[in-house]
Amino acid sequence: MSGQPTLFVLGASHRTAPLALREKLALTPEKAAALHARMGPAAGLRELAVLNTCNRLEFYGVAASAEVVVQLEREYCALQDLAVAEFAAARRHAAGSDAIAHLLSVAAGLDSQMVGENEIFGQVKDAYADAQARGGAGPVLHRVFQKVFQHAKHVRTHTAVAEGQVSIAGVAVGLALSIYGKLEGVRVLLLGTGDIGEKTARAFQSRGAGPLTVANRTAERAMALAAELGASALPWELVASRLADHDIVVGSTSAPHAVVSSAQAAAAMRARPGQPLFFIDLALPRDIEPETAKLENVFLYNLDDLAKIAEENRVAREAEVGQARAIVAEKAAQLWRQIEPRLTADRSGAPPPAAR
Repeated sequence: MSGQPTLFVLGASHRTAPLALREKLALTPEKAAALHARMGPAAGLRELAVLNTCNRLEFYGVAASAEVVVQLEREYCALQDLAVAEFAAARRHAAGSDAIAHLLSVAAGLDSQMVGENEIFGQVKDAYADAQARGGAGPVLHRVFQKVFQHAKHVRTHTAVAEGQVSIAGVAVGLALSIYGKLEGVRVLLLGTGDIGEKTARAFQSRGAGPLTVANRTAERAMALAAELGASALPWELVASRLADHDIVVGSTSAPHAVVSSAQAAAAMRARPGQPLFFIDLALPRDIEPETAKLENVFLYNLDDLAKIAEENRVAREAEVGQARAIVAEKAAQLWRQIEPRLTADRSGAPPPAAR
């Protein structure tokens, strides 16, 4: 295949795509496997790692040519039943040093909705581990990811970008306090057993909220998490009829569609007249129908809403963010100077230079 081998990133995130589009981006395990089967070394995609989170879908890889990246985009859109033009309008594509700088910014928490958060670091490590397990991480991605982890830790250690950062869970607790005044005795229902939902539930417990109830489509997982949190488990089929028994509902399932309708929320409000009901929707696709926000005395916040609230905190740390970005640019340029000769050698068949 003709062309210059390229190290690239291709994808979309909260920075480029609206919430309605992000709901369509996430790859299921089955579709991820299908994409890997379609796009491999035979198709010119020599290495590939996929970062698949609630707020971003990004491919990091080594392609034999730029045309292979275009084909990857087409195959992904076909699997997702997504118009190429719709994805292209929101996607980010970068190569070489820019691709490395982007991955480093992501791993350091600089590209997150909550700037400075550290959950993304673990998600990037998971993406790398998955690529290793699939055989998608070759010599270039091994080097890039290993150095990015090292540099991301350097950024967080040598700047105060993470100090005072507001997590999603922290913002949610703050909103609840503004609605209820205090959290003692406030009843919380957690839908789903995902990591972000569990962190939010623990944040509420740490501020005195309770009792806590966990519901999940898989009853065994609900009971396991409930036991760990000292909570109660609720059968999934009873969620709609028991909404009225709770003051805060946290949605964090991986369902492909809303699990709480506005009609169900309206019925719950009729059963609890005069009492507010607070929905925190942490899921993509969203767990709570957006129309629910129109109901009187109902408060609904999704991921984008929580990020806007955290923006004030980001502005307060603008100087630290600027310093962190300067470090990212320097480290990315250094790493690219090591990686670029490897790509050139790969094309020519010459042995790569020794690692430094």
